Amino acid sequence: MSNMQTSPEAKVEERSSSNNKFFIWLQYFWANYSVIFAFIILFILASIASEHFLTPLNLTNMLRQISVIGILAIGMTFVILIGGIDLSVGSVLALTGTVVMASQVDFGASIFTAILFGLFAGLLVGLVNGLVITYGKIAAFITTLAMMTIARSAALYYADAGAISGLNSDYTIIGNEYLFGLPIPVYVFIIVVVISFILLEKTAFGRHIYAVGGNSRAAHLSAVPITRVTIAAYMICGLTAAIGAVIETSRLNSVSTSSSGSMYELDAIAAVIIGGTRLTGGQGKIIGTVFGILILAILSNIMNLMNISPYIQGAVKGAIILVAVLLQKRS
Repeated sequence: MSNMQTSPEAKVEERSSSNNKFFIWLQYFWANYSVIFAFIILFILASIASEHFLTPLNLTNMLRQISVIGILAIGMTFVILIGGIDLSVGSVLALTGTVVMASQVDFGASIFTAILFGLFAGLLVGLVNGLVITYGKIAAFITTLAMMTIARSAALYYADAGAISGLNSDYTIIGNEYLFGLPIPVYVFIIVVVISFILLEKTAFGRHIYAVGGNSRAAHLSAVPITRVTIAAYMICGLTAAIGAVIETSRLNSVSTSSSGSMYELDAIAAVIIGGTRLTGGQGKIIGTVFGILILAILSNIMNLMNISPYIQGAVKGAIILVAVLLQKRS
């Protein structure tokens, strides 16, 4: 029996096919998970730059600080995945925080009832945004920009541009207490992340989100309920803003109608973009947003530890956003 030998041409072809598969895999992995590598590199550099970075107190404080923005960023991910944007989340946080505190202080509601009122207010604002965008045919940028002004003005009007301070010290437990060594807000953030991951990765609703953002015309021809999906995405964004409001008002036991949530929408959008979600929609992961917010947190933390001016910090964040968008375009 003669041994079958592979010809040199077949070997070259096989090696070329193997190399192509490797590069395709590498390209896919880099496109989807490069933010994780960026996080690891930044974490190592921050550990070297400051001896205080890896202390338990600093790390837990950093995690607590990112919880609110992180929750807002998770909601923003849904909106950007469908090709939209929500500029109102910071003002919605202030408005829903006002609802929560006013319910307790001015109307004598229990903590649980006040929180429900705040969450309902966030859902309602998201519903209005979604309805105006879908049925009013007004661009998301304009709609949410208008809602940003309306929500902030409503909060300012109710409190005469002042603050509403709580009377019930038990409310501060949510924002300030620890559980198994971690701040409670971190657990809330993790719960929001897990639920959002399941929604996007394991349900028909998640597939519809990607379909609407990827190609709305094809989604329409495939009988995807684009209107309902869009409204639901903005309602989720409004709800996460309200959850963030509960954590922030609980931590301070008050809400400042003029400053609460100010510029939060920009940090939320930045985290989503850095995490790899495309502004055009259709591509992105919840895990990417998580690492995006962690990268922003490490940057802010290490610059604070090194006494870098906060004015410079804004420039650094802006530069990172530009780089992230440019990398998206190249890929």
